[in-house]
Amino acid sequence: MLNTELNITKADDFYAHLIESHEGLSTSQSHAMNAALVLILSNHVGDFELIKEAIARARRTAELSD
Repeated sequence: MLNTELNITKADDFYAHLIESHEGLSTSQSHAMNAALVLILSNHVGDFELIKEAIARARRTAELSD
């Protein structure tokens, strides 16, 4: 089951680092970095069903943002 509770240590520092890591990148480079990060972390998780659940949740979130 996908853990949706806050589970990141230093969550504010993580968010700031994530945003800073995109500085100086073009839009396409930023998208490429996000895609690479998703693949790296998905490989770390390793559970396809859990990853599918996360993808579905992320898509629903994106659809609601417009």
